[in-house]
Amino acid sequence: MNIWEVILAFLVVVLILVSLLSNVLVLICFLYSADIRKQVPGLFILNLTFCNLLMTVLNMPLTLAGIIYKNQPGGDQICHVVAFLETFLTTNSMLSMAALSIDRWIAVVFPLSYHSKMRYKDAALILSYTWLHSVSFPIVAASLSWVGFHHLYASCTLYNKRPEDRTQFVIFTGFFHTLSFLLSLIVLCFTYLKVLKVARFHCKRIDVITMQTLVLLVDIHPSVRERCLEEQRRRRQRATKKISTFIGTFVLCFAPYVITRLVELSVDNIDSHWGVISKCLAYSKAVSDPFVYSLLRHQYKKTWKDIINKILKRSSINSSALTNESHSRNTMHTNE
Repeated sequence: MNIWEVILAFLVVVLILVSLLSNVLVLICFLYSADIRKQVPGLFILNLTFCNLLMTVLNMPLTLAGIIYKNQPGGDQICHVVAFLETFLTTNSMLSMAALSIDRWIAVVFPLSYHSKMRYKDAALILSYTWLHSVSFPIVAASLSWVGFHHLYASCTLYNKRPEDRTQFVIFTGFFHTLSFLLSLIVLCFTYLKVLKVARFHCKRIDVITMQTLVLLVDIHPSVRERCLEEQRRRRQRATKKISTFIGTFVLCFAPYVITRLVELSVDNIDSHWGVISKCLAYSKAVSDPFVYSLLRHQYKKTWKDIINKILKRSSINSSALTNESHSRNTMHTNE
């Protein structure tokens, strides 16, 4: 292994560990908090978390083995199953992010009718569609033997070995990425830009009220006035940062891999190191999702504080019980 392969292998190991830990933390929060389970977006986050965990446990280790051994890890049957799952899980995670953006759009743009428009039944129907949409492409690919080990990405993924099927495979790949990556990106941009427009409108209204209040309060201390203006600036930036993070991480993680998959259909001399790097970027979405959609939110932070406090309280009670028991034993020995 050369230095590049060592670095890439180390990167995959880090991705596996961080993704496994962060997604398990999301699952623990979901199981612990009844409030999180009651919320409709929790279903989409749960589906996204399971996709990320399966990708971490099944696909990433085989990519690591492919980087190390420079060959197909395991037999053909195992590689075909993993390639099927990779296509399904990647598409499912993209559509889950699109579903989360639709949920936020309805909640912000139509707040009064949100609970009637986005019920558990509606979320279940959306999830059913994402599963049906996601599984259709790998079924077609598997039935046409377009799955296998791709040396460019050191992974079991979509791969055509037969030159006579080249035209059909090009058409299939174009449709697949259009109806997975591009469709999800369009939904993300449309919904989050609508959310940003509403957020900016509300910020302007709050800014007008704030400025009118500051004008009326002529005796207000300059430091208080400055804090109000600073909070005003932060309020303007908050929604923009969040939406930029949602769309930016999606594009940064998936776009290089999707573009490489499309370019390789007409170019044969793509560097294998870049192929693996683009694959690692796609895997990194499984690492960022728990933080972007869950762990950095106030409700999840509160849940973790409750879990930690409960653990510390139990350990404190057990420690005091052991101390009291030891003290009582010492007293009994002294009396004897």
